Amino acid sequence: MQSLPAEFLAEALRLAREHARSGGGPFGAVITNGSEIISSGGNQVTRANDPTAHAEIVAIRAACQRLGTFRLDGCVLYASCEPCPMCLAAIYWARIPRVIFAATRADAAQAGFDDAAIYAELARPLAERTVRMEHASVADSAGPFQIWKANARRVDY
Repeated sequence: MQSLPAEFLAEALRLAREHARSGGGPFGAVITNGSEIISSGGNQVTRANDPTAHAEIVAIRAACQRLGTFRLDGCVLYASCEPCPMCLAAIYWARIPRVIFAATRADAAQAGFDDAAIYAELARPLAERTVRMEHASVADSAGPFQIWKANARRVDY
């Protein structure tokens, strides 16, 4: 009998194959809490016309809805492939402490999913990025943060 982590990774890969066969992106993800799968997701980018609908994001959204929280502290994410920069950021925001993945970003690049340009862009100063990034100095731009900090009912994240 397989160990649970191997079964969870196998499920992420099964989802990736399923989505690849049906015309979706070849990625799958599963989120567990202990020995239970609490959510799963396949890449929905082309089906939903949503560039953020990566398998990991779909699974994170579903896990948060199921658990009624935006923090997935005790969970593990199993992914068919090493998460891209966007998914990695979402993993950090969701506080997922562990990710286990099968294929590497080099494997993904060979199939046409190359994130190297994004990693390079993130390392550049704002003025040198291909997406023009401009800071607009606006009066009271920090005002919303001050209101949030002063709100006794705020939920820190």
